Amino acid sequence: MEKIKNFWFSLDDKIRYLFVGSFNAGVCYLIYALICLLMGDKIYQVALALAWFLSSAISFTMQRTFVFESKGVWYKEYLKCCVTWFFSYLINAGLLEFTVQYLHLNVYIAQLISNFTAAVFTYIAFKLFAFRKKA
Repeated sequence: MEKIKNFWFSLDDKIRYLFVGSFNAGVCYLIYALICLLMGDKIYQVALALAWFLSSAISFTMQRTFVFESKGVWYKEYLKCCVTWFFSYLINAGLLEFTVQYLHLNVYIAQLISNFTAAVFTYIAFKLFAFRKKA
């Protein structure tokens, strides 16, 4: 187990974020798609909000543990993550609305594009703000 841990943390944090973030994005997208399928795709913004809310606890735990290997005070980091997610959500929701209403993409493709864009912002904000290591 120690060899796996050493290998994992020898990888650049961008690579770790890609793996962990992809898993988290997949969970969030599956929740989003399931809500849209069950409730109708007209409520895509509600589906997005619920998916982000439900996947945030998983995301925080995985990012903190497997990407940034943080040893900081967890509740302070969680609050910083909430701030990051708020802005990331606004980016995602705004781009989702734009791609659905103005580019006329279906809500599933639009969310894939929006989610990817928000993920790039989230990585930068996590690295520089939420899980920033003290000098």
